[in-house]
Amino acid sequence: MGDPKKPRKKWQGPSHPWRKETLLEEMQLVGEYGLRNKRELWIAKSLLREIRAKARKLLALPAEERIKLEKPLVSRLYKMGLLPSEDASLDDVLSLTVRDVLERRLQTIVYRKGLATTIRHARQLITHGHIAVNSRRVRSPGYLVSRDEENFISYYEGSPLAKMAQGGAQNV
Repeated sequence: MGDPKKPRKKWQGPSHPWRKETLLEEMQLVGEYGLRNKRELWIAKSLLREIRAKARKLLALPAEERIKLEKPLVSRLYKMGLLPSEDASLDDVLSLTVRDVLERRLQTIVYRKGLATTIRHARQLITHGHIAVNSRRVRSPGYLVSRDEENFISYYEGSPLAKMAQGGAQNV
């Protein structure tokens, strides 16, 4: 069963960790998305690997079964924000990249919304508790933001940054 204090690892490292192309690609992604280490990248790759495996299994099924099981997968990925529309097909699911998953991280969205000046600044704001999703403080930069939650990302109410942002808006 395993020790309940030690959760199961959520990632699988590369099969050939010392390939130059792999190392360069990983370092480029780590820098671009402000990840702390490669493990965060491997977590995103593992999530994508699971999603793609489900899609490949669905493609192997007969057409009527596949259609029935395809809708829930596509709608779930749409709600996660990984697919552009609910009318997407399994080919769209199979064409997802690790960048699509990394774009849904809270750290990236905080930076893209302009709440932080840099991607690393976004990470610091999140870990220090200045960012809230649906008025709930979230301290994990790797939190995957769903499409519904995306519009509710703001400074946490008790944060000094929220007070400064409100004060700046009132003075204008």
